[in-house]
Amino acid sequence: MESNNTNGRAWWSRAVMIGGALAVALPLLAALGTRMGIWNFKLGLLVWAIGFLLGLISLVGGIAAVIVVLRRNRMAERTGVFVGTTLAALVVGFLGLQFAGAGGVPPIHDITTDTSDPPNFDAAVKLRGEGGDINTLTYDAEKLPALQNAAYPKVVSLDVSAAPMAAFDAAVAALAGLGMEVVKTDRDALRIEAVATSFWFGFKDDVVVRVRPADAGSRIDVRSVSRVGVGDNGVNAARIVNILDAIKAKTA
Repeated sequence: MESNNTNGRAWWSRAVMIGGALAVALPLLAALGTRMGIWNFKLGLLVWAIGFLLGLISLVGGIAAVIVVLRRNRMAERTGVFVGTTLAALVVGFLGLQFAGAGGVPPIHDITTDTSDPPNFDAAVKLRGEGGDINTLTYDAEKLPALQNAAYPKVVSLDVSAAPMAAFDAAVAALAGLGMEVVKTDRDALRIEAVATSFWFGFKDDVVVRVRPADAGSRIDVRSVSRVGVGDNGVNAARIVNILDAIKAKTA
């Protein structure tokens, strides 16, 4: 009888540990499969969400198991319970922050410093392709400005004292320095296009930087647009701020 009880308790401990391990593995698998093109991003995000749900269930069960193990001093079960609960907590904490961030911003993915005259893309048109889940590059001037201005008031044009060509070179260096792939530089039009790739899923966003002469030197505008998805979790706005900060530092 004691042996059966011991085996039962061991199974309970293994279940918590397996649940925590799967909660870690599923999001990683979702991101890797999407990045490698094994499945589309929608399936990847679904598996990502399932990993979060499994992590949440494992965390709740693990906390209950920890309480029982400590109260009844079940030494043999401690390792599995503690490891599984810790893994689940890490997954829930990390993914929870991602979901919380998405809920705090509007579901838009086309951000620009100049909402009245956003910079246009050229090379990105061919790189993105058409149809399917690919987002359009046509700017929605009726919907986007109000939503963006309310959510991202810091995303505005940058005026620098540098001459236009010097500002152009600074923008090229800034994009490369931030790890983006510069795909086109047009010195005549003073426009640069680049592609930013996300770490986890390999999502690609298209970026264009436009430099124009201004009374005090140059005015720089940036636009960043996600290729897929409705919302962007604030990534495009944050990217634009980082680009402008990098250009400002190089033209100071």
